Amino acid sequence: MYLHKLKIGNVELDNNLILAPMAGVTNQPFRIVCKQFEPGMVCTEMASSKAIFYDDGKTKRLLNVENEKRPISFQIFGSDEETMGYAVKYISKNADIVDINMGCPAPKVVKNGDGSKLLLNLEKAKKIIEAVVKNSSVPVTLKCRKGWDKENIVVVELAQMAEEIGVSAITVHGRTRTEFYSGEADLEIIKKVKQAVKIPVIGNGDVVDEQTALNMFEQTGVDGIMIGRGALGNPWIFQKIKYFLETGEKLPEPTNQEKLDVIKKHISLAIEEKGEIAVKELRKHISWYTKNLKNSSEFRNEINKIEDEKELITKIEEYFNSL
Repeated sequence: MYLHKLKIGNVELDNNLILAPMAGVTNQPFRIVCKQFEPGMVCTEMASSKAIFYDDGKTKRLLNVENEKRPISFQIFGSDEETMGYAVKYISKNADIVDINMGCPAPKVVKNGDGSKLLLNLEKAKKIIEAVVKNSSVPVTLKCRKGWDKENIVVVELAQMAEEIGVSAITVHGRTRTEFYSGEADLEIIKKVKQAVKIPVIGNGDVVDEQTALNMFEQTGVDGIMIGRGALGNPWIFQKIKYFLETGEKLPEPTNQEKLDVIKKHISLAIEEKGEIAVKELRKHISWYTKNLKNSSEFRNEINKIEDEKELITKIEEYFNSL
């Protein structure tokens, strides 16, 4: 009942479970790993519209989706209509969906007036959405938080405005910017957004397993869910939730061998993409994959000193053999 295909504009997703865009995390290797476990869609890391406008090579590499299974949503952020309009023209040649970020709470994003800072200026937000919708050749979605702080809960108004302008779906993270990731996501506000608009509403925040996914659907009536932190070191979360929603039963936890195979595939994809430099970037992923396993903190300390691919693989294999 809760698991179904999801139509966003003219794009149909095989199911309504979506990997959230996460800066420094949802790069191509991680997206490919997650795709094995069949989310309906994955998203790129957020890319700066200004960086695209000024032809920054590093930012453009974030948007490489060559040979990836579709659909893929490209997320951009910015608070300047001209660069947002330019960026969306550039990326919509290659994206299936373009997502506007109005939720990022990071200080370095907010200080420039971008991300969740736009929740304090709905006039500005309106201009940004208009510029993106006007210049995009693919459906546009919006991802936001419920507001800046408890005195500024603006998400229902923002969602209605976005729908009127032509946004095809909205993702709501049930926290304010000042809450960052503390406390619990507010499912009631997500429900209010769902009741206020006709476009699909996607719920985000605290979906970490089968039960929290079911709670999100039951308590909010959303059309889909977006999973961010719940997928860290846990790409099989999509398969597990899918199975649970279809059958009411839980799949067994992945075996240590299955975990090892996924880690090795992730390493191989990352090295292929970036070369040996990827080893440092992989440390956080390996920490997430091995969290709560026996002696994992000692293992992480050892991993954090390694810079060579072969040494890394050897160390990981030794660790998994010891479990």
